[in-house]
Amino acid sequence: MIGLDPKVVDYSHLPVKLDESTLRAGLAADEKRLRDLGYDARWLLVDRGETAEAVVAAAFKEKTFDCVLIGAGIRTIPPLFILFEKLINLVHEGAPHAHICFNTVPEDTAASVQRWV
Repeated sequence: MIGLDPKVVDYSHLPVKLDESTLRAGLAADEKRLRDLGYDARWLLVDRGETAEAVVAAAFKEKTFDCVLIGAGIRTIPPLFILFEKLINLVHEGAPHAHICFNTVPEDTAASVQRWV
């Protein structure tokens, strides 16, 4: 699961009221929920583009992934559109056999993964 590190999120422009500690707790809950379901899941938290591509590319060299989720924090924030596009291409190159999925809210991350794996 690829997501924006909560320390670099601009919370003032989000459509929902959220802060760093709430987001961190939500990400941890998502990961736990997936692990409890038997998935080897982990969040790969990235910055707003400075090193995100290198971090994601390195992760794809470490292991094989069955599914890659790119979170809404990257996907739905207009200034991060180019980062989202770059990450999709990295998934295509670095994990060509992985399914790609997207959550709509943090609470449906597990359901998003379960659609494909």
